[in-house]
Amino acid sequence: MVVCFKLIFVVLMIQFEKFQLANGLKVLVHQDTSTPMAVVNVLYNIGAKDENPAQTGFAHLFEHLMFGGSVHIPVYDEPLQRAGGENNAYTTNDLTNYYIQLPADNLETAFWLESDRMLSLAFNEKSLATQRKVVCEEFKENYLNKPYGDVWHTMRQLAYQVHPYQWMTIGKELAHIEQAQLQQVKDFFFKHYTPCNAILVVAGNVHAGKVVALAEKWFGGIPSGTKYNRQLPQEPPQTKARQKEMNAAVPLDLLCKTWHMAGRLGEDYHATDLLTDILGGNNSSRLYQQLVKEQKLFVHLDCYHFGSSDPSLLTIEGKLVEGISMEKAEQALQIEIDKICKEGPSEQELQKVKNKTESLIAFEDMSVMSRASSLAYYELLGDAAWMNTELQQYANVTTAQIKKVSNQLFRAENSNTLYYYATK
Repeated sequence: MVVCFKLIFVVLMIQFEKFQLANGLKVLVHQDTSTPMAVVNVLYNIGAKDENPAQTGFAHLFEHLMFGGSVHIPVYDEPLQRAGGENNAYTTNDLTNYYIQLPADNLETAFWLESDRMLSLAFNEKSLATQRKVVCEEFKENYLNKPYGDVWHTMRQLAYQVHPYQWMTIGKELAHIEQAQLQQVKDFFFKHYTPCNAILVVAGNVHAGKVVALAEKWFGGIPSGTKYNRQLPQEPPQTKARQKEMNAAVPLDLLCKTWHMAGRLGEDYHATDLLTDILGGNNSSRLYQQLVKEQKLFVHLDCYHFGSSDPSLLTIEGKLVEGISMEKAEQALQIEIDKICKEGPSEQELQKVKNKTESLIAFEDMSVMSRASSLAYYELLGDAAWMNTELQQYANVTTAQIKKVSNQLFRAENSNTLYYYATK
């Protein structure tokens, strides 16, 4: 008999202080004196879902433009490197996040850099042309010329009829970036990259009083901007199964299925997250054991979701073993789906994925950079303090909940299927 023990992690409560400047900028401070470093994280409440459907890819384009120089700092990286710092950024459908890590003694350098590009980028045709070319090449390399690169462009448009999740952060079409004009770029920036639409988190070997003083000094004079009130079209419940076939010069056939699931704040989110791990989280998961290892129908099989703020997609995706028909593979997959719906998971299965989740959260919290990013994200969701209750949300999930969620999700009329055939 195999016994799955419950792991016990000492998860520290993440302490922080929160302020707000007169211009609307939210400031969170998390002190950690065990490190000589500091992290300055600026999260903007702007993602690909906020783009004009006829001008997509702008949020991701700005991820590049933001490093091209600001009104008083022509080359962003040079002073940061002199201060011993490093930086990066990422864009999702829901948000854009910029972060700097540097020695705490040089904290003010990060404030200077981030405030200047919030004040205004150095907009010019040359910078736009340079970054536009970079993004266009990224689009071609990863989505047009890469095997299976168009899978998610197609699936998003299949699964979403009205919600802007129907396009990826890179954009819906290459032409939208190719044709981006300077005035359009300026308008997008001054609408979204404003103090009242941003969250500043400073973490590491810092003192709250000093952070507030620096925030007032460097960010306090930036005009607030107009509060962005998001009014997105909501995806209606899907009432009919959707399928699409594609052919491409790829090595193996691919089966991709999605089902609409709860958004990040939905009551079923945590149960659904654990469900994806039970089905396809690693080599001991149900789908891998049955369909890859035992039946040898797929060379690999993943089950995942994107953790999106708005209702997202639970996805099962895998490449078929050569010679296996799409019909046989899909039927075998459906048997496993029916099984989890009928029986639910065992207590042992559930405890195993809870243990995995606990360890991941504990590992992430070891990094001051991860803590800063998480605080910004939870504040965006509604309250940074939710970061400290997340683990309990997972701990509360029961096998009965996962069974219920499975039956709600895996309805035929809620499904989208892409049959991606390798051309011979």
